[in-house]
Amino acid sequence: MDHSVDVAIIGSGINSLVAAAELALDGKRVCIIERADRLGGFIHSSERTLPGFVHDSFSSWHPLFVSGGAYSALGKELHARGLEYCNTTSEVTASVAADPATGAQRVVIAHRDPAETAAAFKIPGDQAAYLAMLDDLGRNSGTVFGAFGAELRSFGEVAKIAFGAVRRGRFSGTEAFVRDSVMSGRNYVRSRFDGWEADQLWSPWLLHAGLGPDQATGGVMLPVMAMSMHGFGLPVVKGGAAQFVAAFESLMRDNGVRILLGAEAEEILVSGTTVTGVRTSQGSLSAGTVLANVSPQALYGHLLSQPPAGTAAAAERYQNGRGAMQIHLALNKPVEWLDPRLNRVPLVHISNGSDSTGIACAQAEAGLLPSEPTVVVGQQCVLDPSRAPEGKATLWLQLQELPFTPVGDAAGELSVEDGWTDELKQGYLERVLARLEHFAPGTRATVLASDIIAPTDLFAANPNAVNGDPYGGSAELFQNLLWRPFPQAAGHRTAIQGLWHIGASTHPGPGLSGGSGHLVAQKLTTQPSRFSRFQAALKPSKR
Repeated sequence: MDHSVDVAIIGSGINSLVAAAELALDGKRVCIIERADRLGGFIHSSERTLPGFVHDSFSSWHPLFVSGGAYSALGKELHARGLEYCNTTSEVTASVAADPATGAQRVVIAHRDPAETAAAFKIPGDQAAYLAMLDDLGRNSGTVFGAFGAELRSFGEVAKIAFGAVRRGRFSGTEAFVRDSVMSGRNYVRSRFDGWEADQLWSPWLLHAGLGPDQATGGVMLPVMAMSMHGFGLPVVKGGAAQFVAAFESLMRDNGVRILLGAEAEEILVSGTTVTGVRTSQGSLSAGTVLANVSPQALYGHLLSQPPAGTAAAAERYQNGRGAMQIHLALNKPVEWLDPRLNRVPLVHISNGSDSTGIACAQAEAGLLPSEPTVVVGQQCVLDPSRAPEGKATLWLQLQELPFTPVGDAAGELSVEDGWTDELKQGYLERVLARLEHFAPGTRATVLASDIIAPTDLFAANPNAVNGDPYGGSAELFQNLLWRPFPQAAGHRTAIQGLWHIGASTHPGPGLSGGSGHLVAQKLTTQPSRFSRFQAALKPSKR
């Protein structure tokens, strides 16, 4: 057996799959090392409740992938191998809550058409402000998305983004745009809107970026979420997320990628300051390049026997975010909401926006089970009826405001002294169903079976979800963008020659874009750009 490859990749999440596929298509010999018995990390689907009910176990929605560079590079190859998306052409997402003053139901819906979305806002000034928000992001999209796809510690890449902004004439108003970008989501919507609709609709989406409504950079992520869904909808993989992984596996095998399943990466091998390979539970592998899709704690505290100075201590201080829970339900019939328009919406948040979501985040940060959690209600069968037997449905419930080790219950009802026991899981499920029942009465009676994945189960399933955080660490400003994961090791290229760090804990952070895998693969496959050559020509001659 040949134990030598060009590139060894530790882990098989979205960024690993993207990098492996792009590098293999470039002719490199690639090996993926995965400790589990399957590829995909948090991309998975199975009949978790009853036969015939297909549930996306963890992640599900792919707007960031289909709008990103990885899809541009690989989409055609993946579709040729069976990948198929189901998407919406009308309603995309919605939020429902009880009006704080009257208790009446309050619903806001986002359509693919931004103008149709804004037209439902009650205050005319908010209608114009909503379209202006999207226009502002559109004018600065080259800068924003250029930053998401660049090494922010690279002068050349940042200068290229800046030159592009100058060429497009975007520097007038740049300071105001940057100021808005680093606002919290709550402050951002307060600064632009007088009504409640934009806040209730989009502030809960910040949870999907690893943020809360009171954390910095919500001011850029909120409009990015809105623009992505208006432009690309909420695509889900037909037949379940496992089909996405299957298409990648087919592409990789067709291009000679070696796949090691059930293989634990035990040590990244280094000679001097250069990587030489990986020692695994199945033997050692020689490689001139290693991509580590692992947590900072694992990379600098475990896999490297002699990590670069200061990195092990910094990794110990790296802060993970709130824990999360997935609840899967098999239903005897689709959910019937009080507002029948919601029956057609793929994803509904139960939240009144910054207020209820902010309170739930604060309770979770304090170690408490939220009394009124933000409930993410995924209705995949609206887009893909094949996921359940005829007339029945699946429900994908996500809770993103939970402590890994609860110290109390904000509602004073559940005992947490033994941690996430089956009893506590069931108790919290009842709280979630009661919240859903308020807006969709009768749902509880349609539940045929349930499956609960607590924060502790997330960590057991994927060691990158430290403390049950599926987003690779808090995405607050102090460890985001220029400083992700931390200043001593910011960027994907590490201090060890040939070793690269990818994954949700690296720039551009969490999400199913495959951004870091694509960015690193491009660096390992492309020739220097004209800008790079121009930059090199400016350097003083050594002669």
